[in-house]
Order: sequence, then structure tokens, then C-alpha cells
Amino acid sequence: MKKIHLGRYTVFTLVTAGFLLTLWLRPAGGWSVVLPLILGALTLLGLWDLFQTQHSVLRNYPIIGHARWLVEMIRPEIRQYLLENDTEATPFSRAQRSLVYRRAKEAPSEHPFGTLMDVYADGYEFIQQSLAPIDTPDPKGFRVTIGNDQCRQPYSASIFNISAMSFGALSANAIRALNKGAARGGFYHDTGEGSISPYHRENGGDIVWQVASGYFGCRDEQGRFDPERFAAQATAPQIKMIELKLSQGAKPGHGGVLPGRKVTPEIAATRGVPVGVDCISPARHSAFSTPLEMMAFLQQLRELSGGKPVGFKLCIGLPWEFMAIVKAMLASGIVPDFIVIDGGEGGTGAAPVEFSDHIGLPMREGLLFVHNTLVGAGLRERIRIGVAGKLVSAFDVAAVLAIGADWVNSARGFMFALGCIQSMSCHTNLCPVGIATQDPKRSRALVVPDKAERVARFHDRTVEALADMLGAAGLRHPDDLRPHHLVRRTGAAQLRQFDRTHYFAQPRDLIENRAESDFYRENWDLARADSFARALERAG
Repeated sequence: MKKIHLGRYTVFTLVTAGFLLTLWLRPAGGWSVVLPLILGALTLLGLWDLFQTQHSVLRNYPIIGHARWLVEMIRPEIRQYLLENDTEATPFSRAQRSLVYRRAKEAPSEHPFGTLMDVYADGYEFIQQSLAPIDTPDPKGFRVTIGNDQCRQPYSASIFNISAMSFGALSANAIRALNKGAARGGFYHDTGEGSISPYHRENGGDIVWQVASGYFGCRDEQGRFDPERFAAQATAPQIKMIELKLSQGAKPGHGGVLPGRKVTPEIAATRGVPVGVDCISPARHSAFSTPLEMMAFLQQLRELSGGKPVGFKLCIGLPWEFMAIVKAMLASGIVPDFIVIDGGEGGTGAAPVEFSDHIGLPMREGLLFVHNTLVGAGLRERIRIGVAGKLVSAFDVAAVLAIGADWVNSARGFMFALGCIQSMSCHTNLCPVGIATQDPKRSRALVVPDKAERVARFHDRTVEALADMLGAAGLRHPDDLRPHHLVRRTGAAQLRQFDRTHYFAQPRDLIENRAESDFYRENWDLARADSFARALERAG
């Protein structure tokens, strides 16, 4: 049977004919005005479609062609609510989001009828339980002390904290709720590079101040680092640690611009920039240009803050560059208190697609590399490691702790706790739940006291779930997790513990030239404390 195709102008012809027919028949009642207006407007739209020159679809399919843009506009919502399965990550699966929502609302999170995951699929992971499980340990003791022998004010941090999200990217009410939740639950709130706003200070939650290349909140009129302005804020009791941001996972090696139209008086005051002028975040720091200069800058931050823990955050790129930083630690004797590893899977309100998809080492590989390098350099016992990147469940936390992390930061997990529905509109200022917007009418929808409680409950229930997992594994503290506790399926009939899947360095084997890995040994030889360039490039 021959397939019947509607003509390109069928809808336009029917609408126009209907319009002319209503003019001739003049239907009675209210329709005598409404129907001709509707059909007339559609007819005019069709005529415009036929003669406009920008869209070929509309020229070929007047009127009906607009349905394409309408469907495309609501495609994310249709997919999320009607078509997406529970385990499909886009970038977070429905199951992941639902887990956060349930824990934030203190709803039951038990799972009926068995797992939805394919336990025989490549990549499936699990924690090995013990035949001698113990009583569930107290999650209130799941804390990590950050601060080595060069730090005068060590900080006891929760193992699960709010990752960097700036005021400006998030609304004032979102910042208020996050910080109030952090105060309620006893965990920290990272400011992101947008500096410390009044909304960070309102509720007294612990703050980690992130200092990035724009030096927001501690810059002079030329955008350079200002020691006096830094010290004025860093010594406040609410500021617990100082985090120097080298790069972020969503767009490592890429600067940023907050357009002048978005630089409100509040954002300008927080960042120390002029109102209505483009706010530039350079791709690199101006306060240092070599690893040794970076160590000196970290020491300056430590001294100006009154001896608080200082560290840096980065997404790993060229391996010898990080090793150059480690060699600078050894050469200078200046050892940071912590390092936070962001992964290429990290999120942000806006990033170039190529950067989000194809630049930056994934978090786990970055963690393994940093952990091994510090172990091989004999520095691991003095430097704590935090990680960030798509971590929302107790298993997510346990997995990275097992392979070398000391604590975990989560950004999007706490956004879900605030009520984020993953509408993927963070960059549009049209966030439907008032989180990623500076529109006061939209942010008003976010009720701070309620959302702060949800933030605290999400943290508490996640840490409690981790305690349950540890008890089942016969462990008393997250510090007891080791690579052999984590198992990954690598084939239809093969399971491998992580201590047998990845290389793990031995103490000082890099500086004593006995590392078994060619990759680590060769990159260590390329690294130089006085330059981020490779040794061979410098010599050439």
C-alpha cells in the first residue's frame, strides 16, 4: 500500500480556508469573534513563515514547523519525567536524585524487590562485607583533622561537605540555606571562587574560603592579590580553611566572565569589583608562575590567615605539572595541609561543551595519581586529600575513601537536597526552583528554613548509611577503608579488588628512584620545582 504523506502546506491551507470560512459564515455566539481571531493570527503566522529567510523548516512547513521548537524546548522535561529509566545517568540518574530527595525529606530510603542494577555488567562495583560484622559505628565520629605541623589552627572536618558553589551562580536564598544546613549538621560550606557574601555569614556555618585567579574578596583595583584585604576576612573565626583554586573539573584551564549586566551591587560588593562591569576570572594566577612561587604564596596565605589550614584544588591535567608542585614542596620545605581533587565529570553553571566533555582527568584517576605521588614523595601523612565529582550516596563516599581520599565534597548532591530538579537551566537565570538564579522573584520560591533542614538531613542520613556499610564490612571508621574492600567487575566472569586493579605506590619510592611504574618514574623525572614546563622542554 502506498504511504500517504501530508503536503508541506496542508496545515497552512486548512487554517487559511477555515479563516475565510468563518468570515463568510459568521458563527453565532462568542465564537464569532474568538475563532476568526485565532485562525487569522495563525494565517498571518503562516504567511510570515513562507516569506522569512532564516528557517528552512518554516518555509517548507508554515505554522506546523513551530511544533519542532516547542517540542525541543520541553524535551528535557519529557525525557526526565516520561522516558528516562531509573538508572540512566543524565548526568544524574532518577535513582540518584530520588535517593537524595528521600534522605533530605527524611522519607524511607529502603529499596524493595532487589537492585535495579545489572550486577553482571562491566563496571559494576561493590564493597565486600565481612563474616564478622560489628555494631554500626557512631557517625558523629566520622571526622578528619586537617592541618599538619606547619598549621597553627587545625580544623576537624566532616567527611562529607558542601563543595564549591559561588554566590552569583547560586541565589542568596540558596547560599543561606546551604550555610544554615552546614551549621545545623556540623560540616563545612565551600564559598566557591565568588568569595564570602553576607549570606554565607548569616547563619554561622563553617566556611572554606576559595581564592581563585580573580582574587575576589581580596583584590586591588587592578585585580591583583591584596594581602590586607585577604587578612581582614581570612582571620574571621567562621573561616576555617583557605583553598587556592588552580582549576575546576568542568572547565580546567579555562577562565570565565560574569557579564556586567549580572554584576549586581551585592555581587560587586562581595567580589570587590565595579557594579555593571564584566567580572573576569583569568585562566591562570598572577600571584605566582612557578611551583616554588606557588608554595611561597600558600605560605603567605597561611601566615595572613593566622595559621589556618591552607591547600589547593585542581583537576589533574599534565602529570609532570602536579609532580613539579610536589617537588617544590620538597625543595622549599613548605607543605600544604590539604589538596582537593576535582574531576573532569564536575559540574558548573556554564562551560564550553568541549571542556565539559573532553578536558580534565576523571576524579578517581586524579585521586589515585595524587595519592600515589604524595606517597612516593614521602608526604602523604602530612597532606589530607579531599575529592569532588558526582558523589551523592554513601557508596560513592566509601568508594573514594577506599582508594585514597580522606573526605568528600558534593555540590550537585546538596543542590538536589535544596530541591534542584535537574532542569539543566543553570546558565539561563531561569532556574525553576530558585537555586541557580539571581532573579529575586524566582529565588523567593526557595524557603530557607525548610531547605536548610533538608540540607542537614541529607548530610546526616548519608553519613549514617556509610556507618551501616562500614559495620557490615567489620570496620569502625572511614579511615579503615582500603583498596581491597572495593571490588569492580571487569568482565563477564571476572571480579577484581582495587588493590589488584591499580598501581599503589610505596612510601618514598619516587624520591629513592625505586617506583615500579614507568609512568610515575618517567613523569617524576620530567618534573622540576622551578617550572611547570617539562625538563626536556626547558633543556631544549
